[in-house]
Parts: sequence; structure tokens; C-alpha cells
Amino acid sequence: MKASQFFISTLKEAPADAEVVSHKLMMRAGLIKKLGAGIYTLMPMGLRVVKKVEAIVREEMNRAGAVELSMPVVQPAELWQETGRFEKMGPELLRIRDRHGNDFVVQPTSEEVVTDIARQEIRSYKQLPKNFYQIQTKFRDERRPRFGLMRGREFIMKDAYSFDRDQTAAKASYQVMAAAYRRIFDRFGLRYRAVAADSGAIGGDLSEEFQVIAATGEDAIVYCPGSDYAANMEKAEALAPAGPRSAATQAMTKTPTPGKSTCPDVAALLGLPLAQTVKSLVLATDALGEKGEVVKTQVWLLLLRGDHDMNEVKVNKLPGLAAFRFASVAEIVDHFGCEPGYLGPLNLQKPVKLVVDREVAVLADWVCGANEKDLHLTGVNWGRDLPEPERVADLRNVVAGDASPDGAGVLAIERGIEVGHVFYLGTKYSQAMKATFLDQNGKPQLLEMGCYGIGITRLPAAAIEQNHDERGIIWPDALAPFTVVICPINAERSPEVKATADKLYADLLAAGLEVILDDRGERPGAMFADWELIGVPHRINVGDRALKEGNVEYQHRRDSAATAVALDAVLPMLLERLRG
Repeated sequence: MKASQFFISTLKEAPADAEVVSHKLMMRAGLIKKLGAGIYTLMPMGLRVVKKVEAIVREEMNRAGAVELSMPVVQPAELWQETGRFEKMGPELLRIRDRHGNDFVVQPTSEEVVTDIARQEIRSYKQLPKNFYQIQTKFRDERRPRFGLMRGREFIMKDAYSFDRDQTAAKASYQVMAAAYRRIFDRFGLRYRAVAADSGAIGGDLSEEFQVIAATGEDAIVYCPGSDYAANMEKAEALAPAGPRSAATQAMTKTPTPGKSTCPDVAALLGLPLAQTVKSLVLATDALGEKGEVVKTQVWLLLLRGDHDMNEVKVNKLPGLAAFRFASVAEIVDHFGCEPGYLGPLNLQKPVKLVVDREVAVLADWVCGANEKDLHLTGVNWGRDLPEPERVADLRNVVAGDASPDGAGVLAIERGIEVGHVFYLGTKYSQAMKATFLDQNGKPQLLEMGCYGIGITRLPAAAIEQNHDERGIIWPDALAPFTVVICPINAERSPEVKATADKLYADLLAAGLEVILDDRGERPGAMFADWELIGVPHRINVGDRALKEGNVEYQHRRDSAATAVALDAVLPMLLERLRG
């Protein structure tokens, strides 16, 4: 491709609404153009990158035995009503009506449609296993779309769905996909981690996220440097604290803490470690009547160490707390006789259900609110000042330095961007939609399912967050819109430069390299700045000075300066680098 035939549109400054690095650089490099909130046109340069992603994903999915199809973007609401997700998904699900008043959705994912296909087409165990996948446009009506392609409303996703005869076969299909995903992300040339994850609203109990490592990532990734343990923050656990609990050494005392309503402030006032304080979190669950009215409310008290944060996903999985909310101030005052800031488990006005974090259960001589304004209790101990806790659970987010649950060292935390997710779904959707097959005994059985997603348009943004500098993007070879750019210097004044650049361009094309020749006649500084911003990894400069010595200049995008290379050695050098 010659630059004069292509479309290159770079900007010196990013638009004011571009917040993160990838958004700024994709706009400046002319990869995307904003059409509306969270909606972007893929410009020619950006589309080339996306097509690279799609090609690698498609090759590995086909290699893993998946079969490609394409499901409609607009889907009948009836299918979503069968599974209950038409109501449950909330405002992120874009609902529309046709001229006849029929309800439809704009797909954010396609579990319902693919299950409908399976229940019509898969009749016998002899047709199993099957894995259908698509690379298709999705839409999620994000409340606050931001960060360009990182969290847009319209995006392209690869979603795949496996169907099997039983759990054993389904989990084998899951492992095939997990291995395929590792091959895919290895080929992208990005640093990533596969981490155990909570399966969230989609459902299922076996789940991994694929996270591209980036300091700007929204997700916290927990891992053990001494082992293979890795999980996202929602799923991560630390090693349970060892007992026994230390013996009490202090008497429980009501201690003035005027104006100190947070654990850090109380610890500072009393000269104690923050880990010696206990925070009280008050939750509520509502029992609903037939018409959806609240008929009974249960108030819960969760106790965590002052230096720890509650993990809402873990709490949500506890019996009785699946639909918890934070209690209102009125509910808190009614049960504790005090407003938030000085709450604790002693001297309650009304009983609550108590759940204690594992770390709090082994504390001695701890500090908590006294349920009186400006007062805390110090020297509180289990078994003496209040009964031993009946319900002890892992309620908290792990922190760096916690003992790894596999006993192989301590945990570390880094940031990541989720670009892929694999789930074992079981019969969540097949049961709701009555998707069955006949087993070898001629009896109907529910199909066992898995689902597997990759954010096709999110992945280039994640790659940029990981690979950039002050000059622009630094693409890995596998994702670059062009692998090599040839930059002739003052070609309009030097027939030799033009002829050499043209021949080199033809030679690289003949060798199968994705090369672009910048024949726009730009000044060298402006030309180099454009390609550094766009991020093409390999650049060949052709100029009179180097040609007099039989050389051209080669510069990798990560190099600080160009290197002289003999003209006849350029192609072999590039091929060697690209093989590596």
C-alpha cells in the first residue's frame, strides 16, 4: 500500500473528552472517529488492526474445532423473556419495538439465540459436542461510556458457545477453549494473565478472565509470584488465618473518640495499628410479597478489620445475602441507637444477624464503636465481652502481602484490562429454554453449555495501554496496521532515493510483508512523527547520505535512534526479526 492511496489523518492534540492513553492515541493516530457517546467509526488504519485481531481469533477458534456462524444483532424479546434476562439485565439492555409493537433487543450477547438454535438443531448425543462462535457487533447501553473503545456502547466481540452431553464433556470443552485462548493471547504478543474469576450475571461456576497487564487497567489482578495462583479481586482469597487467637490482655473500656468516626482516625487518636480496629458494615435484605412489596426486612452486621475492604461479590454469595443492600440511616438508628461512625456489635437496640470476617474472628483486644456518638470500645474480646461468632466467612478483598491460599508465598497485586472471559455455564440456559437432546438410552437430557468471549475492539485499546511512549503507539508485530513503513527522504529531489524506495517496497511486498510506502512528500520530521504516533513497529529510512555508502537506515519503534543497514541486507534482517 502507498500512503497516497491510503487514508492517513493524524492530530497534534487529542480531543478534550479523551481521558485514557489509548483513547487519546487512537484519536490522534486516526484509528477511530467519534460519532456519538460511546460510538466510534473504525477508520481505515484502525480497521486494519481490528481485522488482524479477528484473523488470529478466527484461526485459533477454527483450530480448536469451533464452527463459525453469525447471529442477528436485533433479537426477539421472547427469547430473552424465556430466561428472565429481558427484565433482569436492566437499562444496559437496549430494548426497541418494531412498527407492529413487537419487542426486540439489540444484542449485548447471544446465549438465548444460540440456545434456541441448539434446541431446534441438536437432537441426538451423536451430534455432540458442538461449539458455535461468531465475531459480531454488540451493544450495551452503558450509563457512562468512556475511555474510547475500552468502554464503548457499540463494540465487536467474539462470542462462542459450547454444547455437550454431560458435565465431564462440558468441562473438557471448557479446557479446549481455555487452551485456545492462551494461544490467541500468546500470538498477540501482549503480557497477560489468565485469572480465576467470578462468573457474574452470565452465571456458571467455572470461570477465567484473560487480563492484559497495564498500569491504567480498571481491574486488580491478584497473583502469587511463587506459584501459578492468579485470580481477579472479586474471586481472590488469602490463606485463612492460623489460630489459636491470642489471649485477652486488656479490659473492655468505653473510650472517648470525639469527632473520630473512621477507623483510621480512631487508630491515629489512640496510637494503635489500624489492623487492631474493627469496622461495622450494616446491610439489609428484603423479603418480598406476591406483588413485589417488602413484607419483611432483615438487618445484618458485618465485621471487618479496619484496614480491610468488603468484597461485595463474596458477601453476595453468602446464604441469605444474595440480594443485600446497604441499610438506610433510619434502619441503622433503629437497630443500633446511633448513626454511622460509632457502630459496633455490643449494646444493640434490636437484634441483627452477625457475620464476622475470618481475620476479625482471631483478633484479641480489638476496638469498635460503642453505639454512642464520640465513643468507642477498646479491649474487646470474643468469648468474654460477646459470644464467640457463629458465622465466620471470608468477607474481604485481599491485600498485597497476604499469604497465598496455595501456601506458596505471599500475594501481589497488579492492574489489568479484561479482554477475554471463559465460562462453564452448565444448564442455566438450556433448562430455562428447555434445550434437550436424546441420550444413548433415548431419554431427553439438558444440554451442558459453556460460553467464551473476547473483546475484539477492546483488545487494540488494551494493547496501546500496555505499549506506548511519549511519541505514540508501539504496536506488537501481530497487531500493527502495517508491519513496515518505508520513508523516502526528499524523494522528489532525488531520483535515486525514489527508485530505491520503490524497489525496496516491491521486494518487501513480494516477500509477503505488510508494508506501506510513504510517498506523500512530507518533510522528514513530520513523516517520522506520523509513523511514530501510528506505531508501525519497523521503519526503513531511505536517504541520499546513506545510499552513497550502500546503506539505508532501520529503526524499530522502540529504538531511540536509527541504525545503518546494507541495502541488500534489509529484507533478510526484517524476515529474521519477524520470525523471532
